[in-house]
Amino acid sequence: MPAQEAVLRELAEVLWEESPGHHGGALSKILVAAGPGGSRVIDYRISSYEPRAHVALHAHDAKEQIYHFIEGEGLLTIGARSVVVRKHSYVFIPPGVPHALHNTGLANLVFLVITAPVVV
Repeated sequence: MPAQEAVLRELAEVLWEESPGHHGGALSKILVAAGPGGSRVIDYRISSYEPRAHVALHAHDAKEQIYHFIEGEGLLTIGARSVVVRKHSYVFIPPGVPHALHNTGLANLVFLVITAPVVV
């Protein structure tokens, strides 16, 4: 397998996207993804949800995820419970655990999302 090269980019080079199941201004910039010139193991993105934006309840068969919140506040449903998240909160979501996220705050909810393994 050929050696990979390091990738250095500016955040402003990456466009915001609204993925399926995300609603009302729940946007992400996919910074590291699977594929040519990308990662073989992780997906790394920054997300920004406008007030009232949300991602519907869902679960992943094999993916593990970490959400690390850096601005704003919202309501995270994880399994059967709902908890408030805000700056400095983080959560590890194992495969198969249902989860949803709503921005219930007054400003954008901004957080990092790390997912492994990637699915090509």
